[in-house]
This record gives sequence, structure tokens and C-alpha cells, in this order.
Amino acid sequence: MAIDIIGKTSSPIPIKTPPKAGVESEKQVAVANTVKGDSVALTTTTQEIKKALGSSSALPVDIDRVNSVKKALADGSYSVDAEKVAKKLIQFEKLLSRENNDQQ
Repeated sequence: MAIDIIGKTSSPIPIKTPPKAGVESEKQVAVANTVKGDSVALTTTTQEIKKALGSSSALPVDIDRVNSVKKALADGSYSVDAEKVAKKLIQFEKLLSRENNDQQ
């Protein structure tokens, strides 16, 4: 079922608003406030993430293992132990639910 709307214009109607009084003074106050010094406090979670990301570059990477996995993926010989993956997923879900219960 089609609905015809009569009188609808295709171009927007401009609306003029009066300029704000004291816009320049408001900008100057905002700049003055930022010059005095802003501070940011990171949560402990953010600090832990930052620490983990910083230390991850220091972790050794087994280049031979990476290359062997890449080769196995490319030639189709890489096998996945579905039972092992499922057990790890269940273990991870239990860990998450335990953490969520501790936070409540």
C-alpha cells in the first residue's frame, strides 16, 4: 500500500537562529580553563591493559612455529583438535562467569 504525501518539499527549509551573546567570551573562558591544566585519571583496568600491551612487545615469538603454522595453513595440512578447542572454550566461559559474579 502506497502513501502519497502532498505538499512535501524536496529541499530543506533554512531556519535562522539569533547569534549567541558572548560566544567569544565563552571561547576565551574555555581556552583559559584548558591552559590552567587538565588531568586524566586512568582506571585500574586501563592501566592493566596499557601494561599488558607494553610488555607484549617484549615477549619472544617462535618464528619457526609461526612459519610452520603458515605453511600448514597454506597447504591444507593444518588440523584442529575440536575436542581440545571445546574444552578451552568451556574453561574460558567458566572463568568469565566467575569474574562477572565476583564483580557483582
